[in-house]
Amino acid sequence: MQIDSNIFKAYDIRGIYPSQINEKIAVSIGQAFITFTRAKKVIVGRDMRQSSLPLFNGVTHGIITSGKDILDIGLVSTDQFYYSCATQNLPGIMITASHNPAEYGGFKMIKKMPCVIGNTTGLQQIQKIIETEKFHYADRTGTIQVCNLKDDFVKFALNLIDANSITPIQIAVDARSGMVGPISQKVFNSLPVNVSGFNLKANGKLPSGQGLDPKQPQNHVELQKYVVDNNADVGFAFDGDGDRFFVVDDRGKFVPSDFIIALIAKYLLQKHPKSSIIYDVRGSWAIRDTIEIHNGIPIIERVGHSFIKPTMMKQNAIFGGEGSGHYYFRDFFYADSGIIPALILTEILSKTREKLSTLLLPFEKKYFLSEEVNIEIKNNDADTKIDAIRQRYQQSATVNDLDGLSVEFNDWHFNLRKSNTEPLIRLNLEAKSSQLMTTKLAEITKLLRS
Repeated sequence: MQIDSNIFKAYDIRGIYPSQINEKIAVSIGQAFITFTRAKKVIVGRDMRQSSLPLFNGVTHGIITSGKDILDIGLVSTDQFYYSCATQNLPGIMITASHNPAEYGGFKMIKKMPCVIGNTTGLQQIQKIIETEKFHYADRTGTIQVCNLKDDFVKFALNLIDANSITPIQIAVDARSGMVGPISQKVFNSLPVNVSGFNLKANGKLPSGQGLDPKQPQNHVELQKYVVDNNADVGFAFDGDGDRFFVVDDRGKFVPSDFIIALIAKYLLQKHPKSSIIYDVRGSWAIRDTIEIHNGIPIIERVGHSFIKPTMMKQNAIFGGEGSGHYYFRDFFYADSGIIPALILTEILSKTREKLSTLLLPFEKKYFLSEEVNIEIKNNDADTKIDAIRQRYQQSATVNDLDGLSVEFNDWHFNLRKSNTEPLIRLNLEAKSSQLMTTKLAEITKLLRS
C-alpha cells in the first residue's frame, strides 16, 4: 500500500485529513498495529477532532478484522488514555493530532505502558508492514466493548494530592477547546475551588490553521487578560489532547515551564526526600538548584519522552519535567499528564497561602531565560554551525554532547539542537542577569546566522 512517509513522526503518526491520513489508511494502521504488537485486546480512545470519529471507525475495523477485541474508552484526553492502558494492562491506540491545527488527524500508540511507540521503537516496522501489506489475518471477527473509565481517572488523580488541604482559590482555565475541558470540570468540581474560563467545551470545529498549543504567545494572550480581568489567583492552560500544561500567574504573566518544574520538584521532595528528578538538557539552573537545595538528585536527560520515561524507570525517579510543558510522574505510571500538575500547583497555592507571583519571585531575580529561539539555517549546514560554536567556546567552558551541544559557564549556559524535520537550530540560553542574557543571546544568534 502506498502511504505518505511524512506522516510517521518521532513519536506518533500525524498528517492532514483526508489527504495524508484517512479511513483507508486507518484500517491499515489498525491491522499493522495488531501484526506488530500481537495484541489480543486493544484500548482505543479518541479526541474531539472532526476527523477522529472516521479514523476511529477505520482503525477499529482494521483491529476487529484481524480477529482482535477492542475496549472503546470514547472521547478522552491523552492522560486518560494512559491511565486506561496502565490499569487495564493493555496496549492502545489514541486517535489524536495533539496540538496541531484542526485539519490534522493522527495516532499515538502504546505497546506497553508507559512508553509510546516511536520511530526507534516500532513505528518504522509498522510503516513497513503497511507498505508491504504483510498483515496478520484471522478467521474470527473481534468485538468492541464500550468502557467508561473517566470517573476512575478522576478519583485516581485526586488521590495524588491532599484534597483536604485545598482552599477556595480562583482558577481560570483555557482548555483550547480540547479534551481537558470536560475532565477538568469533573476534577475541580470535586474540590472547594472557584473555576471559570473559556474554550472549556471539547469542540472539533476549530478554524483551519488555529493551533491548540498554549505555549505559542498568540494562544495564551487571552488567558493572561482573563486572569487579570477576573482577579484570578492562577490561570491553567492545556493543549488539545491534554498531555501538556502551562501556567499564567496572578499578574497575568506567562510562567516558564522550568519554574513550574522547580516548584513541583520542591513539593515532591518535601514528601519524598532524596528522590531523583529528571529534566532535559534545555532546563533552567532553577530546576537543578531547587532539587539540590531540597536534597534531591538532579539527573539531566535528552529531550523527549522516549528518553525521559526509561530514565525515570531506571532511576526510580519521582518526577520528570520538560520545558515543552510535559510533566511525568512515577505515581502516574511514569507517564505525562496535564491535569495532575494542575492539581499539584493548586495544592501548593492552597498550602502556602502565597500568591504564585510571590513563589516565583526568587526564580525571577536569579534566573533569566531566553525561552527557545528557532534559527533558520541554509544549505543544510546545521552540523557545521554547531561545530563552529563548539570550537569557539570549548576551551573556556564545560561542553556536553548528550543532546545537541550544551555549553556552560559560571554565569550563563546554552543548548543548541538541530531540528530533525526542519532546517532549524533550536537555541535555549540562560544567564544570571537580564543584561548578560540579552548580550549572550545576541552573540550566539549572530554566530549562527553569520
